[in-house]
Amino acid sequence: MSTLLNTATRRASGATGILAVLAGRVRGWWAGYMSWRLQEAATAHLINDREPKDIGISRSQTQQADPRALVIALHCSGAGAAQWCHLVETLGSGYEVAAPEHYGCESTGPWGGEHTFTLADEAARAIALIDEAEGKVHLVGHSYGGALALHLALARPDRIASLALYEASAFHLLRQIGEAGSEALVEIAGIAKHVCRGVVTGDYRGAMTAFVDYWNGPGAWDRLRPAQQAVLVRWAPKAPLDFKALIDEPTPAGAYHALRFPVLILRGERAPAPTRLIAEVLQQLLPQCRLLEVDGAGHMGPLTHADEVSAVFARHIASVERDTGRLGRTRWHPRGLAEVLDVGACAAEAVS
Repeated sequence: MSTLLNTATRRASGATGILAVLAGRVRGWWAGYMSWRLQEAATAHLINDREPKDIGISRSQTQQADPRALVIALHCSGAGAAQWCHLVETLGSGYEVAAPEHYGCESTGPWGGEHTFTLADEAARAIALIDEAEGKVHLVGHSYGGALALHLALARPDRIASLALYEASAFHLLRQIGEAGSEALVEIAGIAKHVCRGVVTGDYRGAMTAFVDYWNGPGAWDRLRPAQQAVLVRWAPKAPLDFKALIDEPTPAGAYHALRFPVLILRGERAPAPTRLIAEVLQQLLPQCRLLEVDGAGHMGPLTHADEVSAVFARHIASVERDTGRLGRTRWHPRGLAEVLDVGACAAEAVS
């Protein structure tokens, strides 16, 4: 691209008009490319039929003299690294992004079955990334990935720069917060039981119908393409492991008081009761936490409202980087989601 522009400049003295035309064409090409990438991401939470290397975000990086901040993005159950395409584009080249895939993804393979599966088993790959990083890392997580991010933060509290969660499925908290938590736990346990029964009896399709419709709304399964349904049917045996690991996680609620770095929690306006309540509980437990709500969104907000969620996550990460001196000294303390989107409507501006 730069060669093309340089050639045009040499061949036409004062070729401002030519450069403007070329720039317009480049912008048009880029807009088309971005549209294609976002369409790919739009169904990432329901399909994972390609390896991360094909979409270029399993570990996004370029050669630069200075090390860049590492962002570890953790996807929800049944998804893959492709879920974070939009966030990678929003963050831009100033960050290195790693999106390790969980057990059950085609690039990772099934859980080996050596012992009872726990979040600690899932966390091993991400902990290795944290330990290898030159500096502190930013954690981003959605649903199951959000609960995993909390586990990682407790395992490596001194290596975490910030945490950004969208409706973390930290179901273990529900049994620790009284009657409201008990009711929400009964709700999610009912879905888990339905899914587990389907897997045990071999009705993977029925299990995934219940799973998808709970998190996405009635009829969501029927609206999926056959190829998407097939991917989820293949993933189905992992679902019971995720539910059990989330519900049986032994971490006491008080442990989260020790996480003293900036935390941003997003939840959808139409969040289901369990993750809605968990977001509120985490806000009280985490010392430096802000909770914002995404208008019109449900549990799958990182996909259905990718622009808003990615912009807010990127702005949060950039503000922490500024506070630590990597991007200047400007501090940012939003009063609400409307202010975030007003200030950071353009993703490039939010992180440049």
